[in-house]
Amino acid sequence: MSKKTLLVLTALLLLGLALASCAGPEGPAGPAGPEGPAGEAGSVGEAAAAPAGAEYVKSETCAKCHEELYNVFMQSGHPYKLNKVVDGQAPTYPFTEVTELPAGYTWDDISYVIGGYNWKYRFVDKEGYIITGLPGTRGDENIDYVSQFNFANPVVGNEAGWVAYHPGEERPYNCGTCHTTGYSSWPPDAHQDDMPGMVGTFSEGGIHCEACHGPGSLHAEDPHGVALKVDRSGDSCGDCHRRDGQEAVNAGGGFIKHHEQYEELFQSKHVTIDCVVCHDPHAGVIALRKANEEDPSIAVTRTSCENCHFNEAKYQDSEVHPAVAECISCHMPRVSKSAVGNADMFTGDLRTHMMGIDATQIGQFSEDGSVALSELGLNFACRSCHVDGGSATVKTDEELIEKAYGYHDRPETP
Repeated sequence: MSKKTLLVLTALLLLGLALASCAGPEGPAGPAGPEGPAGEAGSVGEAAAAPAGAEYVKSETCAKCHEELYNVFMQSGHPYKLNKVVDGQAPTYPFTEVTELPAGYTWDDISYVIGGYNWKYRFVDKEGYIITGLPGTRGDENIDYVSQFNFANPVVGNEAGWVAYHPGEERPYNCGTCHTTGYSSWPPDAHQDDMPGMVGTFSEGGIHCEACHGPGSLHAEDPHGVALKVDRSGDSCGDCHRRDGQEAVNAGGGFIKHHEQYEELFQSKHVTIDCVVCHDPHAGVIALRKANEEDPSIAVTRTSCENCHFNEAKYQDSEVHPAVAECISCHMPRVSKSAVGNADMFTGDLRTHMMGIDATQIGQFSEDGSVALSELGLNFACRSCHVDGGSATVKTDEELIEKAYGYHDRPETP
């Protein structure tokens, strides 16, 4: 390269640097480009905990702002798990009345009523013990005494009346974890209303707003600045709607025990959906059923089986069933018992949440009857109707298996 060429290149480089250093101000931004594709959905986060320092203020405080929701909720069964007797007067309920008292007692002898909403009720005495015998006989198990009153149940064919409940046994009330709001078992010697038989303390009897949403004092003071806990997961419901671990469904007396819905759900593929997909947590099923009887446009659940299982609803190997039965008649039969059941008719008083049917399985329980099998057998799925005295013709095991196997299969195109 000649000396002259090198000088020219050097001059051009210096000129470029000079021009760059004299650049004008940045121009305005151009128009935005098209929106890019959505990213992958993130994982579901944990429900927020209750605000630190919050205290329980009772559901009447919630009702001041949430009156309509409160009124709907008070038609459900949750608030009536444990009901305080005030001034010797019976508690009130949306659809039932507690009018019967155990022998030897008046309302002045009773502190709380357990239940009373739809299935049954029991009583707690003034010392906090569940009444199991005449006054003064607690601990005497060699007595014949009835202290649980069951409401009439026409489905089972049961009339209203008294039945025994651990007659004579000393039974402290230790159900506060799931039947009260704001329950605390600390300190260990704490007793609600200073009654020695009442284990622990609580803000309200029954399941009220703060049982699920946490203590609400800070939210009540600053509704827009302090949020309450909102947990829509099935685990939240499962805190109470189960007895033990979800691996097994406890049974006895020919039925699944009550409070087993979460374990039942774990036996089916529906475990992948949360309870609130089908259930409105503020509106009870019993209340919605009663409303539906008066106005069929009111749905009992948030969604219907057909919304997901449309092929199964369309293809049924029966001309009769679609007219006389619902999906839940077979897939959610009354396998559970809260108050009464008829084992000979394969009918309890609570519908199961297991749902899946094994078309080759007849029985429902383990050999000793203590555990329910993971899928529904045909005794409950079919024979709750197809039994002597039932609503349909009697069928043998072989006939039931033949009909159930492939019941929802799509017919071959001719």
